[in-house]
Amino acid sequence: MLIEMGYQFEVMAADIDEKAIRHDNPKELVLALANAKADALLPRISAPAILITADQVVAWKDEIREKPENEEEARRFLRTYHEAPADIINATVVTNTATGKRAFGIDSSLVYFKQIPKKVIDALIAKGRIFSKAGGFEIVDPLFEPYLEKVEGTVDQVTGLPKEFTQRLIKEVQNG
Repeated sequence: MLIEMGYQFEVMAADIDEKAIRHDNPKELVLALANAKADALLPRISAPAILITADQVVAWKDEIREKPENEEEARRFLRTYHEAPADIINATVVTNTATGKRAFGIDSSLVYFKQIPKKVIDALIAKGRIFSKAGGFEIVDPLFEPYLEKVEGTVDQVTGLPKEFTQRLIKEVQNG
């Protein structure tokens, strides 16, 4: 997404214990995680830069769904999504390392699903990619796409870094 926007960038892992940061409110949780990532990375950056950190969770009914911890949890997630829409919640934090100015916010979208057959769930689990995805799904996976009913929002909101929202935050920290 950043390449499409014309940015050159370096990817750095924040190396934080995400499970040590907890909150019952999914919006506050993702914002706390994205800010913790920024705080962890700032000391490692010496040249002036724009630091972008983010986090995402899925809120489904009254449950916060992060990356599935095991096959059983992944199956439960995928078996139940047709019952209610998944609220994809993103927090993005943008920091100007030269000025220290930080802008942040929450962006979300809703995804509605059709019932996913057991054989498709088995195939998605066998591929393994869903274990690195908030909520245990990837809407751009050809196996998964037929079971999307509709998305209220944009694909980039669901895949993790909302383009327009991130650009607005970048402009905010560049302007002083």
